[in-house]
Amino acid sequence: MTSVPSSEPPIPPGNSPPGPFITQHTALILLAALVIGLIVAGLTFLNGTPTAGAVLAGALSAEPCVHL
Repeated sequence: MTSVPSSEPPIPPGNSPPGPFITQHTALILLAALVIGLIVAGLTFLNGTPTAGAVLAGALSAEPCVHL
């Protein structure tokens, strides 16, 4: 049996390849914060608040989710 050399160099011991940029848990928390913020902003806007106030309300409601 012949072995074909791989194009990637071997990983030295003690050095692991880098992990993902963000974990699935982080992505889920950020997605939940986005959805909550959009819902609150939309309902606030439909209540008659100016657009800037609705955006501020949405951002402030999403903020506690991000700091879990």
